[in-house]
Amino acid sequence: MPLEELRSLLTRHARPDWTTAIDGVLISKVDWSDPTPSMSGTVLAVIAQGSKRLALRDRVYEYGAGQYLVASVDLPVSGQFTLAGPEQPALGFGLVLEPPAVAELLLQAGPGDTPRTGGGAPSGIFVSDAPAALLDAVVRLLRLLDEPRDRAVLAPLVTREVLWRLITGDQGATVRQLGLADSSLSHVSRAMGWIREHYADPFRVEDVARMSGMSVSAFYRNFQAVTAMSPIQFQKQIRLQEARLLLATHPGDVTGVGQRVGYDNPSQFSREYRRQFGAPPSKDAVRLRRAVRTSSGVLP
Repeated sequence: MPLEELRSLLTRHARPDWTTAIDGVLISKVDWSDPTPSMSGTVLAVIAQGSKRLALRDRVYEYGAGQYLVASVDLPVSGQFTLAGPEQPALGFGLVLEPPAVAELLLQAGPGDTPRTGGGAPSGIFVSDAPAALLDAVVRLLRLLDEPRDRAVLAPLVTREVLWRLITGDQGATVRQLGLADSSLSHVSRAMGWIREHYADPFRVEDVARMSGMSVSAFYRNFQAVTAMSPIQFQKQIRLQEARLLLATHPGDVTGVGQRVGYDNPSQFSREYRRQFGAPPSKDAVRLRRAVRTSSGVLP
């Protein structure tokens, strides 16, 4: 069974930092289940054991053994694992999705061999059952961790097969948009990148829409579909995530951290921070310094 071999490979090759000898391939072995805010990354995540619940504002995605999740853009999320049982950690495979690699596959395949992008708004995150062909490709990719002589030559080929299985799968239209420079997803992704770079600065949605090459109504509609929030709400999420990172190293400067991420009003900063993370900045900073666990986005 593919899942049984997948569990064995993941268990054998798991590292504390989740990296592997294959670029872009990650392995998670998680034996704790605290809720963890993080950025999702642009990834494919396949669960082999246990399950995970991922929250993007009011949207909740649950996926378990034999299912996969794709995050097509880098989103602020909160995730919590469910372990398979006592001494049975959650096990997962992750692959970083690179738009140029998707674009290359689409170019090679041609328009007649790939699913057409639908006319509706793109999706930032989706969950599907993993078909046997996708699991088989993932297993063969992980086998190469035991074959260093073959890895440099074969790993890029099998990685391309994994991407192809995604492109031709249930949610292929969304994955395909990753590789299309003029897709709605690409326009929204560029806008999200600009907001992340300028998260501390005020902006007008009209200006960002124009910069992304979309009308204001189309931009707002597609941005909401991808991120489950407005551009201003997305900026707030990025500000609070960045504030939390800063507080881990500057726990005694709550006011200064708030100002650095764009909050002129300390009370507003404290109120929104507490609503997001469940504790005021000063108390959460102490908790962060005591924490020893790390997070890697949506990976199971």
